[in-house]
Amino acid sequence: MAETAPELVSNEAIVEEAWEIVNDSFLDVGKHRWSPERWLQKREDLINGSIQTRSKAHDIIRRMLASLGDPYTRFLSPSEFSKMGRYDVSGIGINLREVPDDEGRIRLKVLGIILNGPAHAAGVRQGDEILSVNGVDVGEKSSFEVSSMLQGPNETFVTIEVKHGSCGPIQSIEVQRQLVARSPVFYQLEQMENGIGSVGYIRLKEFNALARKDLVIAMKRLQDLGASNFILDLRDNLGGLVQVGIEVAKLFLNEGETVVYTVGRDLQYQKSIVAETAPMVTTPVIVLVNHNTASASEIVATALHDNCRAVLVGERTFGKGQIQSVFELHDGSGVVVTVGKYVTPNLTDINGNGIEPDFRSIPAWDEITKHLLQCHLQRR
Repeated sequence: MAETAPELVSNEAIVEEAWEIVNDSFLDVGKHRWSPERWLQKREDLINGSIQTRSKAHDIIRRMLASLGDPYTRFLSPSEFSKMGRYDVSGIGINLREVPDDEGRIRLKVLGIILNGPAHAAGVRQGDEILSVNGVDVGEKSSFEVSSMLQGPNETFVTIEVKHGSCGPIQSIEVQRQLVARSPVFYQLEQMENGIGSVGYIRLKEFNALARKDLVIAMKRLQDLGASNFILDLRDNLGGLVQVGIEVAKLFLNEGETVVYTVGRDLQYQKSIVAETAPMVTTPVIVLVNHNTASASEIVATALHDNCRAVLVGERTFGKGQIQSVFELHDGSGVVVTVGKYVTPNLTDINGNGIEPDFRSIPAWDEITKHLLQCHLQRR
């Protein structure tokens, strides 16, 4: 997106921009209210004259998005959009996307940037390509790997090399980190009445910028304390960053096992995602779930369940299998758009259905072992 002062962007252009984002990316999950022809008619109905105020433009966008019948596709005012910084996985106020160029090579582009955030203040702009982080070339790395490289202690500095636009100048920029996320991880060592040995209990409240890193720390410390099995508590975890949920699931899976399948109109959402490394733990895991276990939490729960790594205990999950992306508009407002959905490794579409647990209450560990063994036999 070109860098333009908000006051220089016309009201009509803001509405048009929001319309085009939906036209290019929106995935209609279940409602069947969207079609290219119907959406084109919507544009003609709403953008048929001058729009006098910015407030009026925002109201038009709200009505336009509401007509889709998707509760997760919504408008964000400039103040609401700025608060999305707590879901920033980089720690410097940017979100990255892997974009193929004309020759098929993957480029890492700045998809979203928090206005007046650390990166924006230092001179990074939407659409910039990230070339290196602290002198390390990122040409072969994923967006999540690079986001992890950008993370660090609050108020420390990271140097990134960016290319402005598709053929603009290359610039080295020093950015001061301002990580605003709080740790979502609580852990303790417990003794199970109906089990053997010590159990590492980990509660994960949401999937924010610190979730994976702090979960790894918790698991290592619990192992050092003698934990032989783990309970991962995802009750009341409504989700957060889907990509972080995927990376958390990989911590428990064997190399090559499927985490999730994604489906969407954009090619980047039509793929299977697999674990690339050995798991941190190989012993059975209990995953606690309830009716508020949703979205990224359901990715983790079903990835472990369908790969016979864990049993699910509790209540049927919420059933949110949609993937949203956040897009910034030229005036600092934004739109959250449903761009895809995910399907579990066992090809279950959980959207609107949820996942039924294996047990209502925590069983004995030998029963868990027996259940997982039966799961492996059924997969052969």
